[in-house]
Formats: sequence, structure tokens, C-alpha cells
Amino acid sequence: MNIILLGPPGAGKGTQAKLLEDTRGMKQLSTGDMLRAEISGQTPLGIKVKAIMDSGALVSDEIVIEMISNRIEQADCAQGFILDGFPRTVPQAEALDKMLAAKGKKLGAVIQLVVDENALLARIEKRASESTTVRADDNADALRKRLAVYNEQTAPIIPYYEGKKMLKKVDGMAAVNIVSEQIDKILG
Repeated sequence: MNIILLGPPGAGKGTQAKLLEDTRGMKQLSTGDMLRAEISGQTPLGIKVKAIMDSGALVSDEIVIEMISNRIEQADCAQGFILDGFPRTVPQAEALDKMLAAKGKKLGAVIQLVVDENALLARIEKRASESTTVRADDNADALRKRLAVYNEQTAPIIPYYEGKKMLKKVDGMAAVNIVSEQIDKILG
């Protein structure tokens, strides 16, 4: 099955994707990781992407879709894939739909991890105060900025998938195992 995990930064998408990889053999696809792999592999696409990124520009939706299109054909995606962090906009969602349709593939579900943003801020502040290894963006100010970008750019895809009757919501504030159980019920 092919799915999208939606939710703001810190909602637990990466954690749930890893659990799905371990239990269902699905492959988590992070566009950031894919871009880095293309660049390090010095593929024709990677060379193109590196030049774009080195210039400070954003990689176009067309290139990202091409990259995903190539990636989902690899053997480790045979049991399905999990998109985490893509699509981020309605045009990206539309382009993804077109690409999948052209390949005779489809999404099985779009799962939104519904969270309380104030609780996320409190969670990240607690994690930052308790941890000795903190990511550079693991602080309340960075999270506020990332949440603002998510709400402005990505949240509009929620009605897009609701309109297609594909959106399923889970309580992202529940314990990890409870969230995982909710997702398992959706996936059947």
C-alpha cells in the first residue's frame, strides 16, 4: 500500500513511518534524503539538483516528482511506500496524482496526525532541555517558524484529500503505540 503521512513538524510522522517499515515492509521516502542520495550518487538528476541547490534556488516540483517516480520503481518499494514531507502544496499533490495514475499506481490512504501545536511546542522545549544532543532546529523558535510554514503551505492539501475521500485522521497526541494502532486499523 502507498500512503502519505501528514502532520506538522514534530507530529511523529518519522516515528510512525519507521514502525510501518519494520512491521509492513513499506519504504519511507523522504524527499530530502532522496535529493541527497541523487547528489551523492552523481546521477544525471543529482548533478542537475546540485547545481540548482548550489545556486540557492528551490528544486522544482517537476524534478521532485521525477525523483519520486524513479524511486518508487525500486525493489524496496514493492510492498508500498510512505511519503513523509511530500506533497507540501496542492500543485504537488495534483502532480503526484498524475504521476501515480500514469504508472497505474494509487494512494491507499492519506493519514493526518492531528496534534495540538501548543503541546508540540511544550514537547520540543522539554526534549531540548533534557537532551545532550539537540538538532539545530530543535527549539521553540525554529518550531514556530516551521509550524507557520506548514499551516500556510501544507495544511491546504488537507481539504484536497478530504474532497477525494482519502483523508483519515488519527490522534497524533496519543502514545506512539496507540497512534500506531490507529494507523494499522486504517491500513487494514
